[in-house]
Amino acid sequence: MYHILICDDERDIVNALKIYLSDENYVLHEAYNGREAVEIVEREEIHLVLLDMMMPEMDGMEAMVKIRAGSNVPIILLTAKSEDSDKILGLNLGADDYITKPFNPAEVSARVRSQLRRYMQLGAGSVRPEVLRCGGVEMDDKEKRVLLDGEEVSLTPTEYEILKLLMENQGQVFSPREIYRKIWKDVPYGSENTVAVHIRHLREKLEINPADPRYLKVVWGQGYKCEKNL
Repeated sequence: MYHILICDDERDIVNALKIYLSDENYVLHEAYNGREAVEIVEREEIHLVLLDMMMPEMDGMEAMVKIRAGSNVPIILLTAKSEDSDKILGLNLGADDYITKPFNPAEVSARVRSQLRRYMQLGAGSVRPEVLRCGGVEMDDKEKRVLLDGEEVSLTPTEYEILKLLMENQGQVFSPREIYRKIWKDVPYGSENTVAVHIRHLREKLEINPADPRYLKVVWGQGYKCEKNL
């Protein structure tokens, strides 16, 4: 049974999302401002957060920063804004995905399932037991752990899956569209910025100098790769 927190200051939107997700195997929690959302995540075992960007008392951005300080739970932003800058800001602050209002019920359901699947795979179970290595980066996919020079690194589920894709295929270049299609399981429209933000987060966590990366390389005009034979 998955516990999902829906946070929006408009009760009609919360009620609509509850209807969209009512047929799934979910326990639904409600919050109507960012402060309530943070308190619920700290108090309950939440597996995914649907979080509105614009709210009173504490907006979604501030709430997300506070949630991210203690949890890697998937966060999907709910926004009425369509500008890329708002979406990029949300991704920069730790969001895993976003959905633009008005919602498509099928899209909401699909994105929630995708993020939950990735999160639960990261937290439990195993797909490939072998340890992947790229220089000082080590990924144990059985234990879902990433080490950098022997020290454990905390990654979000999306960051983990991107790194796993690149480490399983060292030396192979993946375009942003290919990465988006494989990780998000969605049509890669506007995928370049979304993927670039997550790659930057990975570099900040894994590279001594993110501006001059050793492990996660960009091949200009083509995409990204994990450097081979380090």
